[in-house]
Amino acid sequence: MGRRFCLAFLLAALPTVTANDEVPPVVHQDSWGDFWLFRFLVNAAGYASIVIPGFLLIQYFKKKNYLETGRGICFPVIKSCVFGNEAKSAHQDDVLLTARNETVESSTARQVFKLLFCAAGLQISYLTWGVLQERVMTRTYGATESDPGEKFKDSQFLVFMNRILACTVAGLYCALIKQPRHGAPMYKYSFASLSNILSSWCQYEALKYISFPTQVLAKASKVIPVMLMGKLVSRKSYEYWEYLTAALISVGVSMFLLTSTHGKQLSTVTTFSGVVLLAGYIAFDSFTSNWQDALFTYKMSSVQMMFGVNVFSCLFTVGSLLEQGALLESVRFMARHSEFAVHAVLLSVCSAFGQLFIFYTINQFGAAVFTIIMTLRQAFAILLSCLIYGHAVTVMGGLGVAVVFIALFLRVYARSRMKKRAKKPPVGESPVQKV
Repeated sequence: MGRRFCLAFLLAALPTVTANDEVPPVVHQDSWGDFWLFRFLVNAAGYASIVIPGFLLIQYFKKKNYLETGRGICFPVIKSCVFGNEAKSAHQDDVLLTARNETVESSTARQVFKLLFCAAGLQISYLTWGVLQERVMTRTYGATESDPGEKFKDSQFLVFMNRILACTVAGLYCALIKQPRHGAPMYKYSFASLSNILSSWCQYEALKYISFPTQVLAKASKVIPVMLMGKLVSRKSYEYWEYLTAALISVGVSMFLLTSTHGKQLSTVTTFSGVVLLAGYIAFDSFTSNWQDALFTYKMSSVQMMFGVNVFSCLFTVGSLLEQGALLESVRFMARHSEFAVHAVLLSVCSAFGQLFIFYTINQFGAAVFTIIMTLRQAFAILLSCLIYGHAVTVMGGLGVAVVFIALFLRVYARSRMKKRAKKPPVGESPVQKV
């Protein structure tokens, strides 16, 4: 009943689209200003106008030894942004946070309820977000019998909307619930922030050139380039099951892509643009996660990380939008089309609360359960996209999708078995008992 209600809600919130109304992925550019590479370079120039002065200021304060010689009202702010409070990261706060986050033994019914709550929150947040994302980026607004309507083109404004609400939610959470003492220099969040907004921009922009199911499968196959990079750069070794599942994922994705494009006249430029944007998304997203892992050595909470990254994301995106004059144009578009305003706000709400559900789920049940839930979400996202927007999937393409998700579940299962085996005490030794 719950699934039927959610599907009915999504269908009611969006205009009905049949298979015959499916918009082809070929994008006609009206001018150079509409070409994705030009917009990417303009956005990057806007970010550089903020990053370069900030970098020069940081170098100036470090060379001046401001931490020892600085005084005045601005001293605490500059110290927090440039040097951090590493010496004051007391262990007492960490102990309190650990004690608060320790799993409390509870009844099976309570744990099942928590699991269902987490799964429902993640599914509703990200399925709604995915459907709205495709609606905003691929369909027109204000269409009538005499007017074809207009499309919203500025992906950066959507990134800004998502980040400003996420920043607000994380800030309120940190203010209401005690967090560990913050020790990281604030400027270090800017690296993850920059890669995060670029990956989000690539994700939105790619929908102009490829279908949403193709994008979801490409994101699911992110494990392949990660393994290749680990093998070439870090000389990492992998288990046989990791190679097997990576091969299955590549086979499944190939089956889907080859059969889904059968009989369609796709532009080579469009196909290439979609592939490049997906590659950009994967590259920037991989950097974001690795940099955030490095920042967690400062013993911060996940919500503090969310707040710090989104503060810089808001700064970068609003600065770039103002420099281009695109902020006012996007606001005018929102004023002309109230339906777009609703969709943009819902996108931001789903993105912000989805992040909170991620942190809560991992804290309560671990990464393995979270991965299973999100893998199911990807499968449901493809199904919803095909139902609502009429994407045609052949039998062979459907088998390819099934192969991909079977491989992903095999990875989760094998990884959990390996972790359990590693945690078992050696023969002859008894596990340490807490008293």
